[in-house]
Amino acid sequence: MTDTTAPAVPDSPARSPGVSARLDDNDLPWPLRPWIMAAICAAAGLAFHLLIDHHYDDTLADWRSALATAVAVAAVVFVLGVELRRWHWALGFALGWGAILGLIAWQTAAYNIQGNPVEWPFWSGMLAVLVATPLFQTRRDVAPDWRFWKLWQMPYARLHSHAWTDAVIGAASLAFVGITFLLTVLIGQMFKLIGINLIFDLLNDEWFGWMLAGAAFGGAVGLLRERDKLVATLQRLVMIVLAVLAPVLAVALVLFLLSLAGTGLQKLWDSGFSTAAVMMAAAAFAVLLANAVIGNGSDDRATSPALRWAAPVLVVAVLPLAGIAYYSMHLRVIQYGWTPERIWGVIAAVIALAYGIAGVWAVVKGRRDFDDWLRPMQQKLAIGLALLALFLALPILDFGAISARDQLARLKSGATPAEKFDWAAMAFDFGPSGRAALKELERSPIKARADAAKAALTAKNRWDLTGPDGPTLLKPFAERLRVVPAERALPPEALERVSGSYMCSRAKACVAVWLDDKRIGVLGQNEPGDSLNFDFVTQNDAGQWVQGDWAKASPAKKPPVDLSKARIEVETVQQRRLSVDGVPESGTFE
Repeated sequence: MTDTTAPAVPDSPARSPGVSARLDDNDLPWPLRPWIMAAICAAAGLAFHLLIDHHYDDTLADWRSALATAVAVAAVVFVLGVELRRWHWALGFALGWGAILGLIAWQTAAYNIQGNPVEWPFWSGMLAVLVATPLFQTRRDVAPDWRFWKLWQMPYARLHSHAWTDAVIGAASLAFVGITFLLTVLIGQMFKLIGINLIFDLLNDEWFGWMLAGAAFGGAVGLLRERDKLVATLQRLVMIVLAVLAPVLAVALVLFLLSLAGTGLQKLWDSGFSTAAVMMAAAAFAVLLANAVIGNGSDDRATSPALRWAAPVLVVAVLPLAGIAYYSMHLRVIQYGWTPERIWGVIAAVIALAYGIAGVWAVVKGRRDFDDWLRPMQQKLAIGLALLALFLALPILDFGAISARDQLARLKSGATPAEKFDWAAMAFDFGPSGRAALKELERSPIKARADAAKAALTAKNRWDLTGPDGPTLLKPFAERLRVVPAERALPPEALERVSGSYMCSRAKACVAVWLDDKRIGVLGQNEPGDSLNFDFVTQNDAGQWVQGDWAKASPAKKPPVDLSKARIEVETVQQRRLSVDGVPESGTFE
């Protein structure tokens, strides 16, 4: 049973027969849609650039990461899901998801030191919005009101069509963005040949690139939405092409599973590949190809006998594939303990198991007509997946705390030796709980363990903890640094930049040499006898101390000369470079 379809909008002169290319007669033509969508996405691209624009040596502020995420998500969700009919629903839906993903990005970026907002919770939130968008579009089309708690009563055919159409339009629009950039580069090069560098110079500016990408994406989505009858044909073509591959994968999976019965699972563990990842990928492809075969409804399913038999085989194969993936994750956890990645892997395997059980039940109940049983279950599974993904993305369950407790217990029990303990993960992946555990280990009576914990806490990045000797406890940076000349101290900002540089962050000896008022040569050595690391730390025009020779002046433009009359001389040029015990360690810098 489904809700009553929303009343159709009366015909108007603006929509005469043969003019509209819309698939749903309730949707009025919207000729300005491509321009409006292009303008919205171009503005969003500019805002995104302004929010993420920062020097690569500096960490992007958490609030800027969050706001940039919110802008990008809200813009993309709005242009993909908006129609003139109930456009305010689409606006509210897009702003709501933008706010949710922005808050998730904020929390994720602040979770770890030098955190990246694009972590597992962020991807879980993205999965939630991707699944929720066709659900919203279907509800918008058929609902008499805004009561979204009746999602399970929506017509499957329309929901399935929206999901495939969104995927096709999104992929085609991204391809259009790439083509747009190629064309712009070509035009820029053409004008550059005649001395007009405007377009070429604009392409080198990041703000222009983001605006161009946004405008191209929004314009492409708008064009395709106004011709969704054509998109429906393209969608059917994609599904037909994918359906042809269904028997190939079905036969391969049957042979693979029968082979496992003879060889056992041990060869999977000995292969060197992630068994769980491969099994999950195969299960995902099986679901995709099975849906391409069964289509939107009974009258849309493939008629070829080979395809009709391949679909139930693919659906049934998901369960053993998911079972192998789950068992693989189970063994991994027993051997090495919990980490956030393994928790996410187990959750993904459980979701695949749920789909596999539903698929087997549908085949048992429906036999050749299994798809009539599977479709309503897939709809409920999609709703459940969106809610679960959103729940897991929110800062409700702390996977880092779970992992930190488990890894700490394994270290204390001896299950994980100190030399094999992942100190980098504890310091940089497990959030506040991981660093709290390191502070506890810092007080350990076992000196090697305490020193490793101290080194992990003082490390500026995870790569400093993954060397052949593991975490190495260093003296305070002030004791490792030598300034030349000794009487001239480094400004606080320059000192911070030098201490965090690759030359000196884990060096046992570091030397900062004043070359002039805005340039410092920095030498670092991790161990006595090792090769030296050298680079500049300079003050740029904005007064910031950055890594690299930014103070070096650009070469002056040479005046035109007439070589037949020019004066030719041999000059002696004095240059400067840094040497250590008489051995040059830097190139000439003046």
